[in-house]
Amino acid sequence: MKGVRISDSNRKGPMSEINVVPYIDVMLVLLVIFMVTAPMLTQGVNVDLPETAADPVTADKNVEPLVVSVDANGAYYVDVGDDSSEPMSLADVQERVSKVLSGRSDGNVLVRGDENVNYGVVVRLMARLQDAGATGVGLITEDPDKP
Repeated sequence: MKGVRISDSNRKGPMSEINVVPYIDVMLVLLVIFMVTAPMLTQGVNVDLPETAADPVTADKNVEPLVVSVDANGAYYVDVGDDSSEPMSLADVQERVSKVLSGRSDGNVLVRGDENVNYGVVVRLMARLQDAGATGVGLITEDPDKP
């Protein structure tokens, strides 16, 4: 029996090249996973903000502004004349403020809201005040350091 010669071309030697196709597949799968999960990672509180068509305004400090108050129950009070202690509806507040502002050169109105009142109640009041002709609507706050 003669020896069978094995050619060198049939032998499997060490490969010096890396096959990167599996790494590309893994990278694409991870990319898809991150693209799907990224929108779900946004953090925050879901808040339904009230909608209103109010513009930002500036206040003039030379003239005493008109003050409208909102108590914890959502009742409105306009500090003008003798009727400042009687609760009013939102429509009545708009009408009263419109009359008062028509006789004044300054259109500033300040809102004094109770800290327990609903946010939407104050925002609706501010929008109605601007509809009544108020050129400046601001909020009155108290100094937290004051006893």
